[in-house]
Amino acid sequence: MDIIKDKQNSTSPDGGNHFLLEHIRNTYSQFEEALAQLSILRELGAALLHINDFKSVCQRILEITIKNTVAKNCSVMLMDHDKNRLFLIAATNPDMESYIIDTRNIFSKVDVRYTFAFGEGVAGEAVAKKKPVLVKDVGQSDIYSLRKDTKVKIGTILSVPLILEDTVLGVLTLSHPVKEAFETSDINLFTIVANFAALAIDSTLTYQRLQYSEEKHRALAEYSNDGITIIQHGMHQYANPSYESLTGYSFKELRAIPFDNLISCQSDAINTPRNGILHNRDVSGTYEAVMTNKNGTKTEIEISHAPFLYEGRPAEIISVRDLGERKELENQLVRAQKMEAIGILAGGVAHDLNNILSGLVSYPELLLMGLPQDSPLRKPILTIQKSGENAAAITQDLLTLARRGVAVAEVVNLNHIISEYLKSPEHEKLKSFHPEVQVETNLETELLNIMGSPVHLAKTVMNLVSNAAEAMSVGGKIVISTENRYVDRPIRGYDNIVQGDYVILAVSDTGVGISSEDIGRIFEPFYTKKVLGRSGTGLGMAVVWGTVKDHNGYIDVQSTEGKGTTVDLYFPVTRKELEKDKSATSIGEYMGNGESILVVDDVQEQREIASELLTKLGYSVNAVSSGEEAVEYMKTDSADLLILDMIMGPGIDGLDTYKKILELHPETKAVIASGFSETDRVQEAQRLGAGQYVKKPYTLEKIGLAVRTELEK
Repeated sequence: MDIIKDKQNSTSPDGGNHFLLEHIRNTYSQFEEALAQLSILRELGAALLHINDFKSVCQRILEITIKNTVAKNCSVMLMDHDKNRLFLIAATNPDMESYIIDTRNIFSKVDVRYTFAFGEGVAGEAVAKKKPVLVKDVGQSDIYSLRKDTKVKIGTILSVPLILEDTVLGVLTLSHPVKEAFETSDINLFTIVANFAALAIDSTLTYQRLQYSEEKHRALAEYSNDGITIIQHGMHQYANPSYESLTGYSFKELRAIPFDNLISCQSDAINTPRNGILHNRDVSGTYEAVMTNKNGTKTEIEISHAPFLYEGRPAEIISVRDLGERKELENQLVRAQKMEAIGILAGGVAHDLNNILSGLVSYPELLLMGLPQDSPLRKPILTIQKSGENAAAITQDLLTLARRGVAVAEVVNLNHIISEYLKSPEHEKLKSFHPEVQVETNLETELLNIMGSPVHLAKTVMNLVSNAAEAMSVGGKIVISTENRYVDRPIRGYDNIVQGDYVILAVSDTGVGISSEDIGRIFEPFYTKKVLGRSGTGLGMAVVWGTVKDHNGYIDVQSTEGKGTTVDLYFPVTRKELEKDKSATSIGEYMGNGESILVVDDVQEQREIASELLTKLGYSVNAVSSGEEAVEYMKTDSADLLILDMIMGPGIDGLDTYKKILELHPETKAVIASGFSETDRVQEAQRLGAGQYVKKPYTLEKIGLAVRTELEK
């Protein structure tokens, strides 16, 4: 009876309308759900347009998920398969406070936040099962694991694996502070979100991995010291800056020049290809050759080549290395090793000779004390004694060569050493042997001091002058000069001279010069072109070498056959003063009155030296390490005067710095400083208003007078 009644109600007008209304409501609800899914699909699809920007993709996934679903918190974790753990890459909360990892950290695994292990917690279980895991009430769950660093309240949690081609990339985790906030039906929606997230994140990481790889390889090529080129069908398809520099051509010019036109075989090289065939382009290899650059200069090079596909077609990548520097370094190493070996030998010989000579020097003195003045034995014994003393002097030279026992602990001024030598009996004797040789001096008046051994330095001056005189059998001129010099950039010569403050002793002659075959051997003991028996022991230049090395100095030799030779000795400067240092100008004449000075120099030691000297003179000093920093400083501060280093790198130099500062403060005064000689850029700075040019290295008087003069204008 009830069944009939229900049937009647359903077929009655009112009952039929109710049934239809419910059906419409259900259909509309399903339509809204499908519409919401389509809306999320559309928005997530748009996120894929940003696959070149990892952070943008992650931010869009988080925003779309929170905006379009009931979830209040959302996080994305990736799987580190090496560690078998998840790590956090992105997360957000209802206040849209987001965390997104830097992409490079994903690749390097540096500073990543590791979370759950495989199978651990809700997220780890979702990864292990490869399907969503829903916990409606975390308080009643055995698998829910709350991490200590979790800062949000969680009642309901859902983890959906990020799966791409059956591989689990990570997990998308959503939560709500209220329990049972998610229904089973929500899993479908979040699975759609997870599928899109997996595709978008994987695409983005793949794109950026390729981008970083391209940047790395481009940097390797662009900043390589070796020339790198790609050759296809014999023509240049790519050339890095070093290759352009080696050839002298721009890449535009190289595109029209066959590679083989630049290269020729080097017949005397061991690894040179024979029969004029440069190399087999299908096989990797290395060989030496000669490159002719745009100016016609020929350079010995080493070529490494390998075949590969470039833009889908056979090509080869070629690395070209200038062998000039390497061969010079090899020569320097050989010279250093040779001198070291000779020094060890000389030290052993000198030790034994000293023991032998002690009898030859000491016993004659004892014998002479017991002989009458008219004894016929006195003369031969005196001859023995003199010979012993001469032998002892040679032994001392050997010890110097061996670099033993040279005390470099005294403040010395080379000008004093030179002046004393020119008054010595040794110099008078040299002049008597070489009356046609003129000796001139060109000594810097404010020469800085060095730490040295006066005895060994005096012998060095004597040996250099003697050697120069021997090179001028028919007369000529010797010039002994000194100067202070700041080396801004390392110098490659006979020695590689590093950056720093130096006192330079130079001895030049107008003699026969040194051939290219001999110049590498002039500091070897007993290697001499002089007349045997007339020109000393053959140790003179070897002693010079040993003395310079004991003083932590450097040697440079420049010579032209038929025109003469110049030997430059570089000694590191000391700021210590001689015990009796009488300044020509009273310090009171260039003391400061608290004026503010900004020191601009890219070398820390130079900034410190200038700052200390100026502070000692009573100035208020600040210092910066670049032209850019100086400009920024002057935007908010001011200075009565600038001390501007002319050469700074990388970045703008002293001239460009001064131009920019004048735009801010048109009346700014400046003193220009540099280790090089005065240049056109120095003169241009002075035309703009800069004052004196001070050549480094600094002295108290030099920098004090320059600053005082400029401030008083």
